[in-house]
Amino acid sequence: MKMVMRWFGAQDDHVPLRHIRQIPGVSGVVTGLVRKLPGEVWSVEEIGEMRRAIEAEGLESEVIESVNIHEDIKLGADTRDGYIDAYIQTMRNLKTIGVKVICYNFMPVLDWARSRLYYELPDGTNTMFFSEDFIRHTTPRALAERYAEEAGGIALPGWEPERLAGLEETLRRYDGMTPERYWQNAKYFLDRVIPYAEELDIKMAIHPDDPPTPIFGLPRMINSAKSIRAFLELHPSTHNGLTLCTGSLGADPGNDLPAIIGEFGSHIFFAHLRNIQFLENGDSYESAHLTGSGSLDMRAIVKALKDAGFDGYIRPDHGRMIWGEKGRPGYGLYDRALGVTYLLGLWEGVG
Repeated sequence: MKMVMRWFGAQDDHVPLRHIRQIPGVSGVVTGLVRKLPGEVWSVEEIGEMRRAIEAEGLESEVIESVNIHEDIKLGADTRDGYIDAYIQTMRNLKTIGVKVICYNFMPVLDWARSRLYYELPDGTNTMFFSEDFIRHTTPRALAERYAEEAGGIALPGWEPERLAGLEETLRRYDGMTPERYWQNAKYFLDRVIPYAEELDIKMAIHPDDPPTPIFGLPRMINSAKSIRAFLELHPSTHNGLTLCTGSLGADPGNDLPAIIGEFGSHIFFAHLRNIQFLENGDSYESAHLTGSGSLDMRAIVKALKDAGFDGYIRPDHGRMIWGEKGRPGYGLYDRALGVTYLLGLWEGVG
């Protein structure tokens, strides 16, 4: 197992690499060219420059998060083959710097959704908050405007201005999209890409839907053991697998995370570990990582990973903003560093 940290690049992350390298037990960063639009090829030159900056600080860059999938692929448009060819070329280029895992998602239009980015907790820290009722009564455009106001100019992956420019038109293209067609489009993508993943020895690790519940009438894919099972059966391969995100799958109280790990352990290549706290009305917020701070049994989750023989990559997922830190919601340095220490302690302690 390798412990890593998410890093968005020198231009887009307030946390410098020299601070990340000081966290005991962290071997590398999970990064990517976050300014590249879906469908664009990541050049060897750009990738090489990214790697050199990371290695100059004594860190590794073996996991990419993420190479975004163009909407035409998800929609099954006539143009999808060209975008898949570009995706495969990016995979080839990433192999030149030793990338071993690509974390990606197949969520339509929007990569994630929260109702608040900086929700203040009683102890004075703040964190991301989700209310399904709020999401049900807002619109994607209104939500984007709320994020822009709360984030204060920080670019948010999945909610970039370039992607939002054609938001309404993109949403209209999903009118009439059935779950069956959407799954067929995912299979088409896997059938094209996974053979190259096998050739290049790059593990493809799909991220669950975030949140796991329907939003804005858009299709959902990865949100339960049943859906994970069906997805892996679309193209059976040792290189077709999962990013286990406890915050996404765990947002549905009906998901038994240790059981999911036990069933799919050999196909879990990457893990995002965080805790969430459910409120009585069903709302939730992203808590500190400790089991006692939220509603998920983090010890049981880590034990399940270890029992399954997990030898992939773990990163502490979203943390709170603590000690007055300002920055990208969910991605402050201090609380995630505490999360690293806690998770490594669990890893050692479960035997």
